[in-house]
Amino acid sequence: MSDIKQAIKREYIKCLSDPVHFMKKYCTIQHPTKGKIKFNLYDFQESMLTDFKDNRYNIILKSRQLGISTLSAGYSLWTMLFHNDKNVLVIAKDKDTAKNLVTKVRVMYSGLPQWLKTKVDEDNKLSLRLGNGSQIKAVAATSEAGRSEALSLLVIDEAAFIENIDSIWTAAQQTLATGGNCIALSTPNGVGNWFHKQWMGAEEGTNEFNRIKLHWTNHPDRDESWRKEQDKVLGPSQAAQECDADFLSSGQSVVDPQILQWYKDTMVKEPIEKLGMDRNLWIWKQPDYTKDYIVVADVARGDGSDFSACQVFEVEDMEQVAEYKGQLSTTDYGNFLIELATKYNDALLVVENNNIGWATLQTIIDRQYKNLFYMSKDLQVVDVEHQMTTNKYRTQDRQMVPGFSTTVKTRPLTIAKMEEYTREKLIKLHSSRLIDELFVFIYRNSKAEAMDGYNDDLVMSYCITLWIRDTALRIKTEKDTHQRSMMDSLLNVNGNKEIQVGFQKGKNGHPSKNPYEMDINGEKEDLTWLIK
Repeated sequence: MSDIKQAIKREYIKCLSDPVHFMKKYCTIQHPTKGKIKFNLYDFQESMLTDFKDNRYNIILKSRQLGISTLSAGYSLWTMLFHNDKNVLVIAKDKDTAKNLVTKVRVMYSGLPQWLKTKVDEDNKLSLRLGNGSQIKAVAATSEAGRSEALSLLVIDEAAFIENIDSIWTAAQQTLATGGNCIALSTPNGVGNWFHKQWMGAEEGTNEFNRIKLHWTNHPDRDESWRKEQDKVLGPSQAAQECDADFLSSGQSVVDPQILQWYKDTMVKEPIEKLGMDRNLWIWKQPDYTKDYIVVADVARGDGSDFSACQVFEVEDMEQVAEYKGQLSTTDYGNFLIELATKYNDALLVVENNNIGWATLQTIIDRQYKNLFYMSKDLQVVDVEHQMTTNKYRTQDRQMVPGFSTTVKTRPLTIAKMEEYTREKLIKLHSSRLIDELFVFIYRNSKAEAMDGYNDDLVMSYCITLWIRDTALRIKTEKDTHQRSMMDSLLNVNGNKEIQVGFQKGKNGHPSKNPYEMDINGEKEDLTWLIK
């Protein structure tokens, strides 16, 4: 009898020190077709258990059906069984997903030899408490998830699909502060979300996560024929997300993430200036008085959860030259926009008039800014002829109202225009803030919007910019181009050799200085007034 006790003791100690040994020898799993079977770990799964034990935080970017949730369940059971008073919490996008992991733990526990088991104090669908004081609980992802007693182990299942995970993680970190561990696992779901940011942080060494990437080829029983079959079953897009563990191929982003990555790699750059008390006005180019500009502003709701944002673009080249994102009062924001638009050659100033936007617009109207955008109340008419020159056309018969109205009709039009122009790489974007917002600007229930926990203020001002540029300003731009061409033609055919055009063509054919500054008999004269 003593020999048996000693053997059990030795085996218990071995299981305590080695989760791989424990799971390979004693854990059973519920196979979908074979029923309860022994958990035969693959080599990559054994390696992961070592990572779990050696690293406090682990983040797992994985292909589908690699048994990682089951592995996490086994590690959770090992933590509970061989350590007293351990508190394990499972968080998932919904209660059923979280409950499924607890069920795996229960199945494994039920299959253990009797000498490894302990008393069970509580056993229900969402929790399992052992007699040694250790427990596991499953919760759906809510704002209160993770706000509990100190955690020994936090398992976040399908982390990329939990929309409010930023706030959950902030709360959970407080409960892990006493030395708890975390396993965050997921297939990818686009870029820019919490899971992607944590993964990138792990790659860059800026957070505590140990990263583990599991491609479909990690599974020893899968080959190219299996991968091709997934394309047929899931569709190429879904298969890329579920099998390839590739962020850029995943998600339902409005703009293809690979296109956004191209902008990030080739066009995004630091502004030449960051102005304002909050340093949130970013400038890439100072105004060129030979060019037309458009300023489009989105006004914060005023509840502190979003931001006022505006874009400044050069109209002809469609280049981003300035951008603001901050939290100003409606009056201060109106004054700010007037100063900014005035700086950029009295730019066309477009202010979204939804909700609190009217207060900002009133400030602009009271100060009589001359180039404010107006639109008909029924959204059918944009005054193209006078849009860039005067606001005196606000007559009763036209029923023009200041600003741009974002409605169920106009919103998808502006977003579609944005997606088209961005996809075709017709825009010169420099803002990292805007690109970051575009990464998390997704389709959800057929509606394009920011993921929960993120903002789309810069995105929407960008969308409106492109729509207005392509509608209200297109005719005006064409008209100005025609006028300038006529002027240039007159100058070129003039036989007076004493008259010389005072500019050289710069990059992309644009003048480097005033094209209408002439040297006439040794005297400089500006003839811009001729086309006014």
